Amino acid sequence: MFTPSKLPKTLPSGFLDEVQKLDSLQTGHLRHFHNLATAPLGEWPHMGTQVAGQEWLDSLRYQLSTMAYAAGAAHYHRLPALRSVFKSLLESLIMRMMDKAVWGYWYLTSQSGRMADPDIKELRKPWPNPVSRENIMYSGHLLLMVSLHAMLIGDDKYDAPDALVFDWNPIFWGMGRETFSYTRMTLQDTILNEMEAENWLGVCCEPNCIFVVCNQFPLIAIRYNDARNGTNIIEGVLEKYTAAWKSRQGFLQDDGLFIQMFQVKRGDRILERGVGFTAWACAFMNAWNSDEVHALYPTQALGFLSTVPEDGRVNVNSTPVGVALRTLVKQEGADPDAPETLHRARELAGPPEKRAYTRPDFGYVVQWVSEVGKAETLDGLLRHADAFLSPTWERGGLFYPRYDESEDATGNWTRMDSYTGNAAIGYARLNVRDGQRKMWEAPWTPEHLAHTPYVDGVDLSSGVDFLRGAWDADVGAMIVTLWTWDGSSKTISPVFRNLPEGTYGLYINGELLDMHSVTEAGGSIAATVVAGRVELDLVLLQDTSDIFRDRVMYAR
Repeated sequence: MFTPSKLPKTLPSGFLDEVQKLDSLQTGHLRHFHNLATAPLGEWPHMGTQVAGQEWLDSLRYQLSTMAYAAGAAHYHRLPALRSVFKSLLESLIMRMMDKAVWGYWYLTSQSGRMADPDIKELRKPWPNPVSRENIMYSGHLLLMVSLHAMLIGDDKYDAPDALVFDWNPIFWGMGRETFSYTRMTLQDTILNEMEAENWLGVCCEPNCIFVVCNQFPLIAIRYNDARNGTNIIEGVLEKYTAAWKSRQGFLQDDGLFIQMFQVKRGDRILERGVGFTAWACAFMNAWNSDEVHALYPTQALGFLSTVPEDGRVNVNSTPVGVALRTLVKQEGADPDAPETLHRARELAGPPEKRAYTRPDFGYVVQWVSEVGKAETLDGLLRHADAFLSPTWERGGLFYPRYDESEDATGNWTRMDSYTGNAAIGYARLNVRDGQRKMWEAPWTPEHLAHTPYVDGVDLSSGVDFLRGAWDADVGAMIVTLWTWDGSSKTISPVFRNLPEGTYGLYINGELLDMHSVTEAGGSIAATVVAGRVELDLVLLQDTSDIFRDRVMYAR
């Protein structure tokens, strides 16, 4: 075999070390997302919720959308070259999001009720279209899912006519089939019209209720669509959005937490005791309001997170314990990190609350900390999850099964809901600090996608997990590391696309296997490899890189 002088027959030791690699827990979360997204239609394994009607905070829409955000963060920050892997995963999640089992709750919810609107005298006439009015807790997530797909993948699938069709066709009641058709941009226009109708405070989740958190998702989506379309709609939207909230005393309560919601008819700001909604909102508001979110974090986290000195775990305190601890600090100057302060707070809080429906606060907190907290805090939360929340492996996927008891006898958080166990912990492991902010500030543009090399022709349905997947422009190398989750042998045929013109060496586990030529910019090279139990490193290296020689010398 002829080997050009600039390419060694063997890659130097340590050549791959500069390219980050997922660990088995991170690949396990992605595999679990794939398993859930590709389950047979009508089946929702491990995704059961507290309320059968999909009305509560652990509902299918929240699980699916958070898996999509986790996959998007993993693609952008960790495996940027694996476009086909994440294209397939995102499209599977979006398809599940369009299932009537996910959005059909809206027909009943659209009638409103006294919990959402205390002044209502009679129910409204219901309507089945889940995105036409008020329902930002579904429509906002769907918009971000398809906008994330457009920004990351560069595919206009959801711009085609009838790309998003809601098919309302109950079998034994109703007046016949109704369909409601949208595209990525008509969905955005619908949401913007609703924002304007509510004087730019946002769109209602339930009738009469505008939640701070739920409106963060469409804001991020508008930014991504600007990047895709070459527009700048978000600047004007944010200007009006922030001005509207300023006129209503803003998001903040006196204690530094965010209000829960704004009730439109009465003009009331509904206050919040716990940290959950604040954490969830800040995990995504950090995209566009990072300075304030970071500045508020220490005050907001106070009392709700406690480090266990013996093992470095971080426990999430229940709302009563957190409130009591914050009160001790404020009124008595108690040390928030002292074990005796926590002990007193638990005594003041009394027995665990008995609530009809519990919130996925652990999931909200771990997402928030992954975005704005310290690495040791995130590590401590994940260490707690692995010690107390029953990590479970199934078909190569990692999740935390549902468990309804809030805490053990010594106050350790033990409750696990489907949102947290299927999606939120995985999001936290796959995100990076300021991950949402970084994606907001530098979304992938059509130009970036058109000129950046990527891997095509592979996805998770092959049974192969991917630990690396990046183009190193400095040395002209595509680097992919893979294995099979069950140790079996799987043959895959990745195609490397958008390559610069030149000659390339294909390396398997550091050994030069073959040479290929790309005769013009944007060309492709196909390969076939057999993955198995042991990690396989696949490297496609351009032979014209002088920088590569520097790395060879440095590695030696």
